[in-house]
Amino acid sequence: MDQSVIPPLHDRAAATRALIAALVQSIGQARAVAKPFFHLELDHVFPEAVYEAMLAAMPVAADYRPMHGRSRSNDLDDGTHTRVKIDLFPEYIRHLPADKLTIWRVIGDALCSEPVKEAFRAKLAPGLEKRFGRDFASVGMYPIPILTRDIPGYKILPHTDTRWKGITVQLYLPADDANTDIGTIFHDVLPDGSMPKAAQMRFARNTGYAFAVGDDTWHSADTVHTGVKTRDSILLTYFVDDAPLKVLRNRGKRLGNFVLNEVRRLT
Repeated sequence: MDQSVIPPLHDRAAATRALIAALVQSIGQARAVAKPFFHLELDHVFPEAVYEAMLAAMPVAADYRPMHGRSRSNDLDDGTHTRVKIDLFPEYIRHLPADKLTIWRVIGDALCSEPVKEAFRAKLAPGLEKRFGRDFASVGMYPIPILTRDIPGYKILPHTDTRWKGITVQLYLPADDANTDIGTIFHDVLPDGSMPKAAQMRFARNTGYAFAVGDDTWHSADTVHTGVKTRDSILLTYFVDDAPLKVLRNRGKRLGNFVLNEVRRLT
């Protein structure tokens, strides 16, 4: 690790504080783009030494579990799941080897921090105000960070995210820029109902995007082609957390996923 950027990882609290500061700075420097809907484009998300440590500590295939929801429709004919995940909460990653656990604990804790949430909230103000009104800053948001892995065959058709979600963030984790053509696609919606491609994010090293979820945030992903071994990224979703039912749902979902993950490991 670059000691001038992040303290030694064995000092987890200090490393997490330093990473939070770096992420807040990166979010503050993100490009704000108005079309086809308001979104952010991020570069150099993580300090380079941290990024390299993340790549070196990638979990093995057996550490992941299937992604549910829309991803189920992409299972291959032999049952192979084309999108799998690991929740970056302490209770999920605790089974990782010690050297991998250390870096992913720091990453997960930093992504769940209040300063990072408030940085996204401030930078995404136009989109959040459009969705929630002038008092958007008072709307509760519950962060769930997951490390995802897609393999050839994965795709997702144009869609808007569920209204349970307030902010969607995806941080790309390729080792190089050899396959920038598999990034997320943003769509226009024309009067005739068609949804042409309006923009495409580059699946490039240490980059990402973010948007406030709305009824116009149509996005998709083309089929991951066979020139790609894995399409690794972090999905950081902020779920709306502003009413008792939503608070209970968000925490209950975390607990339920933890139980399922433990059962999977035992079986």
